[in-house]
Amino acid sequence: MTLLEIEDLDVGYRIAGGHIPAVRGVSLTVDAGETVAIVGESGSGKSTLAQAVIGLLPDNGAVEGGRIALGGEELTGLSAKAFRAVRGRRIGLVPQDPTVSLNPVQRIGPQVAETLRVHGLADRRTARIEAVALLARAGLPEPELRARQYPHELSGGMRQRVLIAIATAANPSLIIADEPTSALDATVQRRILDHLDTLRDAGTALLLVTHDLGVAADRADRLVVMSGGRIVESGPTAQVLADPQQPYTRTLLAAAPGLTVARARPPVPAEKPLVEVRGLTREFRLGRKATLRAVDDVSFTIARGETLGLVGESGSGKSTTARLVLRLDDPTAGEVRFDGTDITRVRGAAWRELRRRAQLIYQNPYASLDPRFTVEEVVTEPLRAFGIGTRATQRQRAAELVGRVALPEAMLARRPVELSGGQRQRIAIARALALSPDLVVCDEPVSALDVSVQAQVLELLEELQTEQGLAYLFISHDLAVVRRIAHRVGVMRQGRLLELRPTEELFTDPHHDYTRELLAAIAGARTGAS
Repeated sequence: MTLLEIEDLDVGYRIAGGHIPAVRGVSLTVDAGETVAIVGESGSGKSTLAQAVIGLLPDNGAVEGGRIALGGEELTGLSAKAFRAVRGRRIGLVPQDPTVSLNPVQRIGPQVAETLRVHGLADRRTARIEAVALLARAGLPEPELRARQYPHELSGGMRQRVLIAIATAANPSLIIADEPTSALDATVQRRILDHLDTLRDAGTALLLVTHDLGVAADRADRLVVMSGGRIVESGPTAQVLADPQQPYTRTLLAAAPGLTVARARPPVPAEKPLVEVRGLTREFRLGRKATLRAVDDVSFTIARGETLGLVGESGSGKSTTARLVLRLDDPTAGEVRFDGTDITRVRGAAWRELRRRAQLIYQNPYASLDPRFTVEEVVTEPLRAFGIGTRATQRQRAAELVGRVALPEAMLARRPVELSGGQRQRIAIARALALSPDLVVCDEPVSALDVSVQAQVLELLEELQTEQGLAYLFISHDLAVVRRIAHRVGVMRQGRLLELRPTEELFTDPHHDYTRELLAAIAGARTGAS
């Protein structure tokens, strides 16, 4: 039975001096108990389409034509007040970023209970009890405790489960999930998606908006591919994956790391390591007596021209390890040698020289770029800090780097707020390369990018490595991406390095049970491609 019906939908945005068409002539249906995935690159219109369905378009956006109906009832043209009765009660939303979607100054329980109270489904006491039950059904451990905690006390995966509990509180017939697992580790991602599957089994329909084709391949009954605000291809998921009819769809599928078998990277010739990590340990004090050992006796090397991948769940210690390698934090024990020199305790000029030769690409492109700077100022800032070049040569270097990360030179005059998340991350990569470093630590450098842009960036990193002999410490929760770029992979858990082996050996013959669990959770694995 058809639950959601969208017919010839047009959506546009008003901007200063003009108008942007975002969705054009889109028609699709979602049946009760069905999962339909909408995929496409940034700017394809997929999120705008989802916002139109749930009535959450921004103030400058509007439905300009067509119709939307839910269970036979027209949603097009509903007033804001009327839509509030639909939103949460009949349509639930699981937003992308749990960090900004939850109220930081309100405990978890009242936030879950709010939906029940707003729609008159429970009084204050009953809603409080039901909120705990909803958290339990969403898979949170110790739900009574979680209900009393604040969002910052929960992990990313836990916060995402809270959003699922909120979205399902009123038993809606349709749930819209907008990139619900894009920032989560593979095993946490699988558990979240498994839970969404159980809701579908109970008759709830799921409209899944994602740029992760591996997730769509594993979970969707039907696949809708959008580009330029239009649907370019749709059909049963297995059919679209096996026999895509449109060039754009074929390009997307070819770029998706989870749907293709990564080519094995040739081993790096044995030579003196650029980075040597020996017995690295980092402890944090918790209160007066307790300590947390975030990194526990970790040892590895990275050669020039080599990419070492570090994988593991949140809290495994991989990002703390990276900070220690860069000397952004001091180890409790062990040492880090860079190009033969022990840098564990360096200060002053030696520390500054390390800053020039070792750079970091941050995970979050929204927080890592100064909003006051133009793109040119962002990229040339390291050059100015080290007094390298004239203003003219710095601008030339910025233009060259922006071009290398597949952005037009006109971007140099823009500010970060004018860029998409993917564009911001490419600018962050350009900035990290400005000083021609020997080592680049990549902390989730492509997690915010669409698959085609992701493929371009990974190819760029490989080209630069070949040309300049760069060494990469590559941290990612996306194991398919790590398989694509790393020569060797280390698996971390609870601060310890469980195994460290050549990439294809680890992926085809994992030794540790935990490694096997991680590999089984790779999105796209159900297709048999990976």
